[in-house]
Amino acid sequence: MNNINLPLRTNLYKQANPPKIGVVGLGYVGLPVAITFAEKFQVIGVDTNQHKIALLNQAIDPNGELSKSDFQNKTITYVSDPSTLRECSYIIIAVPTPVTRINEPDVSLLEEASKMVGENLAQHATVIYESTVYPGTTEDVCIPLLESYSGWTSGTDFQVGYSPERINPGDEEHTFKKIPKVIAGQTNEAQENMVTLYHHVLEAEVYQAPSIKVAEAAKIIENTQRDVNIAFMNELSLIFDKLDIDTNEVLHAANTKWNFLPFSPGLVGGHCIGVDPYYLMYKSKMEGYMPTLISAARTLNDSMPSYIVHTLLELVMMQQLNPQDIRITMLGITFKENISDVRNSKSIEIVHLLRQLGLSIQLCDPHAPSELDDISLTPFEQLQKTSILIMAVPHREFLQKNIQDFLDILGDDKGVIMDLNSMIPSNIPSNNHLIWRL
Repeated sequence: MNNINLPLRTNLYKQANPPKIGVVGLGYVGLPVAITFAEKFQVIGVDTNQHKIALLNQAIDPNGELSKSDFQNKTITYVSDPSTLRECSYIIIAVPTPVTRINEPDVSLLEEASKMVGENLAQHATVIYESTVYPGTTEDVCIPLLESYSGWTSGTDFQVGYSPERINPGDEEHTFKKIPKVIAGQTNEAQENMVTLYHHVLEAEVYQAPSIKVAEAAKIIENTQRDVNIAFMNELSLIFDKLDIDTNEVLHAANTKWNFLPFSPGLVGGHCIGVDPYYLMYKSKMEGYMPTLISAARTLNDSMPSYIVHTLLELVMMQQLNPQDIRITMLGITFKENISDVRNSKSIEIVHLLRQLGLSIQLCDPHAPSELDDISLTPFEQLQKTSILIMAVPHREFLQKNIQDFLDILGDDKGVIMDLNSMIPSNIPSNNHLIWRL
């Protein structure tokens, strides 16, 4: 099996009965996949969350990524009943793969989805996994469940493939249609079926990996690479802080070299970069090798909230602020900019650490959901005067404001601004305030 696109052996449009596409899991990954396929095929979107199904049937994306217009002119049905999958020739599984409290892979949702699909699998259907997993998961965990619950044999009675998701929430440029798709089939037939299917909806290339394990590994190192590079930037930030050097200015200078990689320090959370390396580490340790570099990067990135809180206390002393009188304001609590996702948010971790110290904190985030436990959000215009401003997430709404809008939150008294994403230019006069940048 090579990496040259196989011929489109079957024209899906010319079949007497065009195939239905099933998508299991309608979250940040599954929903845009389902919507895209629904432009050209009949799609059945399945999710066990009945509240989510009710919203989708009203053309409402619970994650706020898609507008009502994105739902228009799409041949898609949203259901919680998995028996409808029996009508599908292709079933794409896109459920979350988080980690446990001890940072080990949690594939329970993937297992449940495999069981559910197995119980409702039509003969000769092709099942495609898009969830991020460690190498070997599809063949060692998922396929046995499909076979057990369907009573059939993969590669003969049905086909299985893997095509890792590359959805980037909040990114309007790199959409599902435009991102190159890596695919791998258990058999040549599965491979051909996947090439044919994805070619009908993608504007980007389809890259054929030589095996499912290679495709699984390719996905997991994409985010692991970013995690390691960001950890390097974070460590540089720690070093340059000791040397009283502006890290951002150093990076601007270094970026003048053509092959310098443009990474920057920051908080690493979410459902991908802060999670996927643990899957690779887990599988590596199972095979007898302890990955030192990846492990160190994870440890450093996970320690950043504690470092920021510790630095904040040092800045309070430098400004001679009374800890009992200070009020803290944090701008942004989602794990990244311009999305509502708060999974594994390091900003929220900072909030919890500050509260453990008994500090008063008000939170502002125009994207975060309002129903979060123990989190109360305040609109920017209603923020009270504060002595410490933590600019944690660079949402577009914040970037569109004037610098004076942020300085006004602090008033005329001495204060501290912690700029974690270089939102404030270094040449801005700080008045009585101390500005610290990550």
